[in-house]
Amino acid sequence: MTKIKRFPSLFRPQGGVDQSVLEQNKGLVDQISRRGLFRGTMSLGALTMLTGCEWGSDGSVEQGLLAVSRWNDIVQGAIFRPDHLAPTFSAAEVLKPPRFNAHYEIEDVKPVDGRTWKLEVSGLVNDKHSWSLAEMMSLPQQEMIIRHICVEGWDYVGQWSGVNLRQFLERVGADLRARYIAFRCADGYTEALDMPTALHPQTILATKYAGEPLPDPFGFPLRLRTSTKLGFKNPKWLTAMEITNTRPGTFFGDQGFNWFSGI
Repeated sequence: MTKIKRFPSLFRPQGGVDQSVLEQNKGLVDQISRRGLFRGTMSLGALTMLTGCEWGSDGSVEQGLLAVSRWNDIVQGAIFRPDHLAPTFSAAEVLKPPRFNAHYEIEDVKPVDGRTWKLEVSGLVNDKHSWSLAEMMSLPQQEMIIRHICVEGWDYVGQWSGVNLRQFLERVGADLRARYIAFRCADGYTEALDMPTALHPQTILATKYAGEPLPDPFGFPLRLRTSTKLGFKNPKWLTAMEITNTRPGTFFGDQGFNWFSGI
Protein backbone atom coordinates (compact mmCIF):
# COMPACT_ATOMS: atom_id res chain seq x y z
CA MET A 1 0.00 0.00 0.00
CA THR A 2 1.42 3.34 -0.99
CA LYS A 3 1.52 6.29 1.32
CA ILE A 4 -1.72 8.27 1.28
CA LYS A 5 -1.56 12.03 0.91
CA ARG A 6 -4.06 14.60 2.12
CA PHE A 7 -6.80 15.44 -0.35
CA PRO A 8 -5.76 18.12 -2.85
CA SER A 9 -7.88 21.06 -3.96
CA LEU A 10 -10.99 19.72 -5.66
CA PHE A 11 -12.22 22.68 -7.69
CA ARG A 12 -11.38 24.93 -10.59
CA PRO A 13 -10.86 28.58 -9.64
CA GLN A 14 -14.19 29.42 -11.29
CA GLY A 15 -16.03 26.99 -8.98
CA GLY A 16 -16.88 24.06 -11.28
CA VAL A 17 -15.99 20.48 -10.31
CA ASP A 18 -12.71 19.39 -11.88
CA GLN A 19 -12.96 16.41 -14.23
CA SER A 20 -10.43 14.52 -12.12
CA VAL A 21 -12.17 15.08 -8.78
CA LEU A 22 -13.00 11.42 -8.20
CA GLU A 23 -9.50 10.41 -9.26
CA GLN A 24 -8.02 12.88 -6.78
CA ASN A 25 -10.12 11.29 -4.03
CA LYS A 26 -9.51 7.73 -5.21
CA GLY A 27 -8.77 6.26 -1.80
CA LEU A 28 -12.01 7.48 -0.29
CA VAL A 29 -14.07 6.67 -3.38
CA ASP A 30 -12.68 3.12 -3.39
CA GLN A 31 -13.66 2.72 0.24
CA ILE A 32 -17.19 3.83 -0.51
CA SER A 33 -17.63 1.81 -3.69
CA ARG A 34 -16.04 -1.43 -2.48
CA ARG A 35 -17.53 -1.70 1.00
CA GLY A 36 -20.42 0.77 1.12
CA LEU A 37 -24.11 0.09 0.72
CA PHE A 38 -24.12 2.41 -2.27
CA ARG A 39 -22.06 0.14 -4.53
CA GLY A 40 -22.88 0.95 -8.11
CA THR A 41 -25.49 3.57 -7.16
CA MET A 42 -23.56 6.50 -5.71
CA SER A 43 -23.40 9.61 -7.87
CA LEU A 44 -22.50 13.24 -7.48
CA GLY A 45 -26.23 14.00 -7.47
CA ALA A 46 -26.85 11.55 -4.63
CA LEU A 47 -23.96 13.01 -2.66
CA THR A 48 -25.43 16.48 -3.20
CA MET A 49 -28.75 15.32 -1.71
CA LEU A 50 -26.95 13.70 1.24
CA THR A 51 -24.81 16.70 2.11
CA GLY A 52 -27.26 19.45 1.18
CA CYS A 53 -24.68 21.46 -0.72
CA GLU A 54 -23.91 22.41 -4.29
CA TRP A 55 -20.88 20.83 -5.93
CA GLY A 56 -19.61 24.21 -6.96
CA SER A 57 -19.10 25.30 -3.36
CA ASP A 58 -15.59 25.11 -1.96
CA GLY A 59 -14.79 21.75 -0.38
CA SER A 60 -18.24 20.24 -0.97
CA VAL A 61 -17.06 17.15 -2.86
CA GLU A 62 -14.57 16.22 -0.15
CA GLN A 63 -17.19 16.88 2.53
CA GLY A 64 -19.71 14.74 0.68
CA LEU A 65 -17.32 11.83 0.26
CA LEU A 66 -16.36 12.00 3.93
CA ALA A 67 -20.03 12.09 4.92
CA VAL A 68 -20.74 8.92 2.94
CA SER A 69 -17.64 7.29 4.40
CA ARG A 70 -18.85 8.06 7.93
CA TRP A 71 -22.32 6.78 7.05
CA ASN A 72 -20.80 3.53 5.76
CA ASP A 73 -18.97 3.14 9.09
CA ILE A 74 -22.27 3.41 10.96
CA VAL A 75 -24.10 0.96 8.71
CA GLN A 76 -21.26 -1.58 8.62
CA GLY A 77 -21.11 -1.57 12.40
CA ALA A 78 -24.89 -2.00 12.65
CA ILE A 79 -25.04 -5.01 10.33
CA PHE A 80 -21.89 -6.73 11.65
CA ARG A 81 -22.61 -10.33 12.73
CA PRO A 82 -20.27 -11.11 15.66
CA ASP A 83 -20.55 -14.91 15.35
CA HIS A 84 -20.64 -15.24 11.56
CA LEU A 85 -17.48 -17.00 10.37
CA ALA A 86 -15.57 -16.02 7.25
CA PRO A 87 -14.81 -18.78 4.71
CA THR A 88 -11.73 -20.89 5.35
CA PHE A 89 -9.47 -22.61 2.85
CA SER A 90 -7.11 -25.57 2.45
CA ALA A 91 -3.38 -25.50 3.20
CA ALA A 92 -2.71 -26.10 -0.50
CA GLU A 93 -4.15 -22.64 -1.29
CA VAL A 94 -1.86 -20.74 1.11
CA LEU A 95 0.48 -18.16 -0.43
CA LYS A 96 4.09 -18.62 0.75
CA PRO A 97 5.46 -16.19 1.70
CA PRO A 98 2.53 -13.83 2.25
CA ARG A 99 2.32 -10.61 0.25
CA PHE A 100 3.89 -7.58 1.91
CA ASN A 101 1.76 -4.47 2.43
CA ALA A 102 2.53 -1.27 4.29
CA HIS A 103 2.67 2.48 3.68
CA TYR A 104 6.37 2.09 2.81
CA GLU A 105 8.58 -0.34 0.89
CA ILE A 106 9.71 -3.70 2.27
CA GLU A 107 13.34 -2.52 2.17
CA ASP A 108 12.47 0.06 4.84
CA VAL A 109 11.26 -2.50 7.41
CA LYS A 110 13.22 -2.24 10.68
CA PRO A 111 13.38 -5.68 12.36
CA VAL A 112 12.16 -6.03 15.94
CA ASP A 113 14.38 -7.75 18.51
CA GLY A 114 12.26 -10.58 19.93
CA ARG A 115 14.56 -10.91 22.96
CA THR A 116 13.61 -7.48 24.28
CA TRP A 117 10.17 -7.11 22.72
CA LYS A 118 7.21 -6.49 25.02
CA LEU A 119 3.47 -6.07 24.48
CA GLU A 120 2.12 -3.33 26.74
CA VAL A 121 -1.50 -3.62 27.88
CA SER A 122 -3.32 -0.58 29.25
CA GLY A 123 -6.70 1.06 29.69
CA LEU A 124 -9.79 -0.73 31.01
CA VAL A 125 -7.99 -3.90 32.09
CA ASN A 126 -7.00 -5.49 35.42
CA ASP A 127 -3.65 -7.08 34.49
CA LYS A 128 -1.41 -4.39 33.00
CA HIS A 129 1.89 -6.19 33.02
CA SER A 130 3.89 -6.20 29.78
CA TRP A 131 3.96 -9.53 27.95
CA SER A 132 7.19 -11.05 26.65
CA LEU A 133 7.37 -13.15 23.49
CA ALA A 134 7.95 -16.30 25.56
CA GLU A 135 4.78 -15.58 27.56
CA MET A 136 2.73 -15.02 24.39
CA MET A 137 4.05 -18.23 22.84
CA SER A 138 3.13 -20.20 25.96
CA LEU A 139 -0.58 -19.39 25.55
CA PRO A 140 -2.97 -21.70 23.63
CA GLN A 141 -2.67 -21.18 19.89
CA GLN A 142 -5.43 -21.03 17.28
CA GLU A 143 -4.87 -21.63 13.57
CA MET A 144 -7.00 -20.36 10.67
CA ILE A 145 -6.64 -20.23 6.90
CA ILE A 146 -8.49 -17.17 5.66
CA ARG A 147 -8.40 -14.64 2.84
CA HIS A 148 -6.53 -11.35 3.25
CA ILE A 149 -8.29 -8.58 1.28
CA CYS A 150 -6.48 -5.30 0.58
CA VAL A 151 -8.31 -2.03 -0.02
CA GLU A 152 -6.24 -1.73 -3.22
CA GLY A 153 -8.17 -4.66 -4.70
CA TRP A 154 -5.80 -7.63 -4.37
CA ASP A 155 -6.07 -10.61 -2.00
CA TYR A 156 -4.44 -13.88 -1.01
CA VAL A 157 -5.10 -16.91 1.21
CA GLY A 158 -3.00 -16.96 4.37
CA GLN A 159 -2.44 -19.47 7.17
CA TRP A 160 -2.19 -17.75 10.55
CA SER A 161 -1.61 -19.09 14.06
CA GLY A 162 -1.74 -17.23 17.33
CA VAL A 163 -3.58 -16.34 20.50
CA ASN A 164 -7.33 -15.87 20.24
CA LEU A 165 -7.85 -12.19 21.08
CA ARG A 166 -11.02 -12.72 23.09
CA GLN A 167 -9.29 -15.33 25.25
CA PHE A 168 -6.34 -13.00 25.75
CA LEU A 169 -8.63 -10.14 26.79
CA GLU A 170 -10.41 -12.43 29.24
CA ARG A 171 -7.06 -13.61 30.64
CA VAL A 172 -5.91 -10.04 31.37
CA GLY A 173 -9.27 -9.02 32.81
CA ALA A 174 -10.22 -6.53 30.09
CA ASP A 175 -13.62 -4.86 30.24
CA LEU A 176 -15.39 -6.58 27.35
CA ARG A 177 -18.13 -3.94 27.52
CA ALA A 178 -15.62 -1.32 26.37
CA ARG A 179 -16.10 -0.04 22.84
CA TYR A 180 -12.64 -0.13 21.30
CA ILE A 181 -9.11 -1.51 21.35
CA ALA A 182 -6.31 0.75 20.11
CA PHE A 183 -3.06 -0.74 18.80
CA ARG A 184 0.41 0.78 18.48
CA CYS A 185 3.21 -0.74 16.43
CA ALA A 186 7.00 -0.68 16.46
CA ASP A 187 7.07 1.38 13.24
CA GLY A 188 4.72 4.03 14.63
CA TYR A 189 1.64 2.74 12.81
CA THR A 190 -1.64 2.99 14.71
CA GLU A 191 -4.87 1.05 14.24
CA ALA A 192 -7.96 0.10 16.26
CA LEU A 193 -10.86 -2.34 16.40
CA ASP A 194 -14.41 -2.04 17.60
CA MET A 195 -14.97 -4.48 20.47
CA PRO A 196 -17.39 -6.80 18.58
CA THR A 197 -14.69 -7.39 15.95
CA ALA A 198 -12.06 -7.94 18.64
CA LEU A 199 -14.28 -10.61 20.20
CA HIS A 200 -14.99 -12.35 16.89
CA PRO A 201 -13.93 -16.05 16.93
CA GLN A 202 -11.55 -15.46 14.00
CA THR A 203 -9.62 -12.54 15.48
CA ILE A 204 -6.18 -13.52 16.77
CA LEU A 205 -2.83 -12.10 17.82
CA ALA A 206 -0.77 -13.96 15.25
CA THR A 207 2.70 -15.30 16.03
CA LYS A 208 3.11 -17.70 13.09
CA TYR A 209 2.48 -17.94 9.35
CA ALA A 210 2.17 -21.33 7.64
CA GLY A 211 3.38 -22.99 10.82
CA GLU A 212 6.55 -20.91 11.15
CA PRO A 213 7.31 -17.81 13.29
CA LEU A 214 6.34 -14.62 11.50
CA PRO A 215 9.25 -13.35 9.37
CA ASP A 216 10.44 -9.78 9.98
CA PRO A 217 8.71 -8.15 6.99
CA PHE A 218 5.33 -9.58 7.93
CA GLY A 219 5.01 -8.51 11.55
CA PHE A 220 7.43 -10.42 13.79
CA PRO A 221 6.89 -11.14 16.56
CA LEU A 222 3.17 -10.29 16.83
CA ARG A 223 0.48 -8.89 14.55
CA LEU A 224 -3.28 -8.63 14.56
CA ARG A 225 -5.10 -10.96 12.17
CA THR A 226 -8.87 -10.77 11.72
CA SER A 227 -11.08 -12.29 9.04
CA THR A 228 -13.65 -9.48 9.07
CA LYS A 229 -11.56 -6.41 8.19
CA LEU A 230 -9.65 -5.04 5.23
CA GLY A 231 -5.89 -5.56 5.24
CA PHE A 232 -4.84 -2.21 6.69
CA LYS A 233 -6.91 -2.97 9.82
CA ASN A 234 -4.46 -5.81 10.64
CA PRO A 235 -1.42 -3.99 12.10
CA LYS A 236 2.01 -5.61 12.27
CA TRP A 237 4.86 -5.48 14.84
CA LEU A 238 2.45 -4.84 17.73
CA THR A 239 3.94 -3.25 20.83
CA ALA A 240 0.90 -1.96 22.74
CA MET A 241 -2.86 -2.24 23.06
CA GLU A 242 -5.30 -0.09 25.01
CA ILE A 243 -8.88 -0.98 25.91
CA THR A 244 -10.93 2.21 25.82
CA ASN A 245 -14.34 3.81 25.35
CA THR A 246 -12.88 6.69 23.36
CA ARG A 247 -12.75 6.05 19.63
CA PRO A 248 -9.02 6.04 18.73
CA GLY A 249 -7.51 7.82 15.79
CA THR A 250 -5.78 5.54 13.28
CA PHE A 251 -3.14 6.00 10.59
CA PHE A 252 -5.49 5.62 7.63
CA GLY A 253 -8.69 6.58 9.41
CA ASP A 254 -7.23 10.03 10.05
CA GLN A 255 -6.68 10.35 6.28
CA GLY A 256 -10.28 9.73 5.28
CA PHE A 257 -10.49 5.94 5.00
CA ASN A 258 -13.45 4.16 6.58
CA TRP A 259 -12.73 3.56 10.24
CA PHE A 260 -14.80 0.35 10.47
CA SER A 261 -13.61 -1.10 7.13
CA GLY A 262 -15.46 -4.39 7.44
CA ILE A 263 -15.69 -6.94 4.65
